[in-house]
Amino acid sequence: MERETTPIVTFETALGRCAVRWSDGGITRVMLPIAAGRVGRRFEDGAAVPPFVRRAIDGMVAVLAGESRDLRDVALDERGVDAFRRDVYAATRAIPPGTTRTYGDIARSIGAPGAARDVGAALARNPFPIVVPCHRVVAASGALTGFSAPGGLATKRRMLELEGAPGYGQQVLFG
Repeated sequence: MERETTPIVTFETALGRCAVRWSDGGITRVMLPIAAGRVGRRFEDGAAVPPFVRRAIDGMVAVLAGESRDLRDVALDERGVDAFRRDVYAATRAIPPGTTRTYGDIARSIGAPGAARDVGAALARNPFPIVVPCHRVVAASGALTGFSAPGGLATKRRMLELEGAPGYGQQVLFG
């Protein structure tokens, strides 16, 4: 895999230290923190941060602090993202903070009602977590599934708790 050469900057959130990369076209990648104790990539801060990146970072920090912030105005550089994934990401960005949708809901909203699994696969490859809030997409039963970011389902649950999504702030007694 070719090493990314776009600038990178790190920032602190309620989940830990995250990072973002960008180009002139928009955000190219958002990286969630590596779980404590795991060996992972070391982030290096870029020198100059453009205003649109600073606004995106401020929005992500606010969302992860539990604020109901709409990040749909954050520009994304989706070069290299196929049309299906772009549609999935656009539909996922329309999910309001503190709410969830199912993989099937997303599939139906993009005109592909039988493509729930494909939606899951697209979200598993989401290079823009938080901005494309894949943590808001759950199984038809409401179960938390399919979160490939560091920390896995615990991170997904924590993000939903921070947003105040109903049903995700309570301890599970029977599982």
